[in-house]
Amino acid sequence: MPLDRPNAPKLESYWMPFTANRQFKAAPRLLVAAEGMHYTSADGHQVLDGTAGLWCCNAGHGRKQITDAVSRQLATLDYAPSFNMGHPIAFDFAERLAAIAPGPEGAKLDRIFYTNSGSESVDTALKIAIAYQRAIGQGTRTRVIGRERGYHGVGFGGISVGGLVNNRRVFPLIPADHLRHTHDLARNSFVKGQPEHGAELADDLQRMVDLHGAETIAAVIVEPVAGSTGVLVPPKGYLERLREIATKHGILLIFDEVITGFGRLGAPFASNFFGVTPDLVTTAKGLTNGVVPMGAVFASRAVHDALMTGPENAIELFHGYTYSGNPVACAAGLATLDVYESESLLTRAAELQAKWDAAIHSLKGAANVVDIRTIGLIAGIELSPRDGAPGARAYDVFVDCLAKGLLIRVTGDIIALSPPLIVEEAQIDQIVSTLGDALQRAA
Repeated sequence: MPLDRPNAPKLESYWMPFTANRQFKAAPRLLVAAEGMHYTSADGHQVLDGTAGLWCCNAGHGRKQITDAVSRQLATLDYAPSFNMGHPIAFDFAERLAAIAPGPEGAKLDRIFYTNSGSESVDTALKIAIAYQRAIGQGTRTRVIGRERGYHGVGFGGISVGGLVNNRRVFPLIPADHLRHTHDLARNSFVKGQPEHGAELADDLQRMVDLHGAETIAAVIVEPVAGSTGVLVPPKGYLERLREIATKHGILLIFDEVITGFGRLGAPFASNFFGVTPDLVTTAKGLTNGVVPMGAVFASRAVHDALMTGPENAIELFHGYTYSGNPVACAAGLATLDVYESESLLTRAAELQAKWDAAIHSLKGAANVVDIRTIGLIAGIELSPRDGAPGARAYDVFVDCLAKGLLIRVTGDIIALSPPLIVEEAQIDQIVSTLGDALQRAA
């Protein structure tokens, strides 16, 4: 139902995240309900969700099975502490996650540490990596390596290894260095899946070893597919070379799968999709279908077991959160896994891959489109910027699409698409049609 303007929310008190607050509050865009593939806006219009919320509502919106599980848990046990205490559902959820954990049979990353967001998962993984190195007698390994144009949340660890300048420039950073990004329009434009060129960029990790010494480096973290920067797909062989170099020098490899986890590429995790097993994986978003904030770090047994030493009454890792393993979040997560399993959503992107590729790449030749990148149910559509106004063209497309009933995401002059995994082929056509018209009007 439309909001009556006299009863519309007052906007002044809420300091919005990653938002031009003054611009938004001058012309607010409010969503008031959601079901299936659609939001309902404050004026009563249906909006097709082309972004799974913020990459998180993989099973779509308003799933009764998840809502009912949350309601039951609230009525049974709303909160319980996780420091020197436990509650059964946290262990149940960890067992279910371990069963689908990244990695091949016999070498799964099946030790689960709960967090509350992707940012917390990243900072947790970095701390685990440094603690691991210390536990095995490598206490000089405190440096972490990220990648240019990487996004790893907004904690101090995440912005330090992250490579998005606006996230970093105001704040102090921990010791970190950065690999070059893999974006190469000259050689890899309009590619479906992995580009052919750029595997050699992984050799930057060897350069970091040569510069700093392997004995100073604890871990390297990358997104298998960089999402927030505008969908950068790893070149063929790139992740394999990172794994090889990291193993050679005793450096832990961390995959940030906050976006790619839980079916986005047509496999449970990007680690499975690419056939490369890291030592730690960070997750959030699709973990609970975005219903309740939650994250989790998946660790290998080798990493986990290295810390399980010393007196049995000693805390092995001085780290955790008030809401680690929150029972309501665990209930949402278990129900989410049930939905994924019953509807085969963790592999559905593979079934839609050909349709998705063909539909999105049909926008090649549209006004100002300089590149299109697709993999799984993700797309990045790069636009040429307006002179003196970077980001303005894509923002206009975003506003136009919303007015026409489609939610997209933009970062700079790149449009990112990642619809819920329940998307139908007709809705893919609708996304492309609406976006194509908006691109033409923005020309």
